[in-house]
Amino acid sequence: MLRTLSVSMALSLAAIASPLAAETISVETYAGAVDVPVYPEKIAVFDVASLDTLDALGVKPTGVVGPIFVTYLDAAKEGAAPIGSLFEPDFEAVAAMAPDLIVAGGRSSKVAPDLAKIAPTVDMTIWEDTVGQGLARLEAFGKIFGKEAEAASLTEAFTTKLDFTKAMAADQGSALIIITNGPKISAYGSGGRFGWLHSTIGLREAVEAVEQATHGEAISFEFIRDANPDVLIVIDRQAAIGKDGDRARATLDNALVHETNAWKNGKVIYLDSAPLYIAGGGIQSMGMTLDQITAAFSGH
Repeated sequence: MLRTLSVSMALSLAAIASPLAAETISVETYAGAVDVPVYPEKIAVFDVASLDTLDALGVKPTGVVGPIFVTYLDAAKEGAAPIGSLFEPDFEAVAAMAPDLIVAGGRSSKVAPDLAKIAPTVDMTIWEDTVGQGLARLEAFGKIFGKEAEAASLTEAFTTKLDFTKAMAADQGSALIIITNGPKISAYGSGGRFGWLHSTIGLREAVEAVEQATHGEAISFEFIRDANPDVLIVIDRQAAIGKDGDRARATLDNALVHETNAWKNGKVIYLDSAPLYIAGGGIQSMGMTLDQITAAFSGH
């Protein structure tokens, strides 16, 4: 009921403040092709991966959700008005802002239809194909904001970095991707949320039958020992969302994990988790993850 009232009030405000019709362009979104205004000046952003890519293009948002947890984007949100959280938009604040464009996606995807009642809205979710969809979102934003050249340059730089990482990954052996959440551990396969680290980079799976669940397959230390990966890639959820609790390094400092080739050869890679977990698919996020992986392969 409260949400219905909020949306209704926001629609009333939007009707008062709605701008004149602008020139539009068709771009691909998670929901398919959508007509959106070109060169929007006031942008409300409800997706951290999109904020990452917009920041790389030099586009400043007018309003941003919070918290975003990703410290490298602190400057990007500086001066932007608060417009709620990823799951609970402040509809009145959004409507009062009278945005030319609202960007939703990922955790805010479910509220995109409500936001679309206020102003043109694009759902820029990145899910099944992190790299492919991430680059597609970069291209779409380039078209919307007249920054096609910048988007092409970012794509070229990322592709070069990806090719370098692939070459380094070719002789690294098998890999297992896990996420820790305090003392709990889950594994992800090539078809999972972080599967692009297998499918795109080319790291062979240590275990091919990992359950392809949204939150991964719950596993034990014995599972890790028996998988015996040559590379163990670790994402720390607690660190990603700024929570106190057991950190991944403490959790994995375990006699069974010590038996793996990854531990013995110094190939346990603790990724900077917030960019991958919160802003996955953002062009900067993907580049940072590749940098960390290649650094680890190089022994740095």
